[in-house]
Formats: sequence, C-alpha cells, structure tokens
Amino acid sequence: MTYIMLIWVVWVVLGIALLSLLAYRVSITQYEEDRLFLDGGNEVQHMEQDAMFAKLKSIKPAIQILGGIEGFVTLAIVAFYVSDALRQF
Repeated sequence: MTYIMLIWVVWVVLGIALLSLLAYRVSITQYEEDRLFLDGGNEVQHMEQDAMFAKLKSIKPAIQILGGIEGFVTLAIVAFYVSDALRQF
C-alpha cells in the first residue's frame, strides 16, 4: 500500500469516527428544548437536563480532537497533491 493510500484510509476512518460522534451528539439533544427552571417542582426534568449536559461535556473533547486531526490529515492530503502537481509541472 502506498503512502497516499494509507493517508486516505486514515482520513476515512477518522471521518467515520467524527461523524459518528456528531450523530450521537445530535441524538442526545434531538428532543431537547431550551428551558428555564424557576420553581422546585421540576426537579426531575432539571436532573435529566443536567445528565444530558454531562454527556455532551464528556464527548466534546473527543469531537474537538478528532476534528483537529481530521483537518490536519486533510491538509496533508492537499499538500501531497499540490507538491505532486508542482513536481510534474
């Protein structure tokens, strides 16, 4: 397997992982509405919303890291093709 094929495989795997995390984040917040709890009668809903925010907070670093790595690999692919085009020019 050539160097560029390996980079493409890494790019696809990272993309699938990133899209999976983004889909999971959307599924967590799909039915959520903006709410303001002013009285103590909505304690159960407040706890559910806190649990949802805890899940979102736990996956946020993974999304940021995968997004950064995905961007870096994309730049590496573009740099490879630009350098190859300049070499042939």
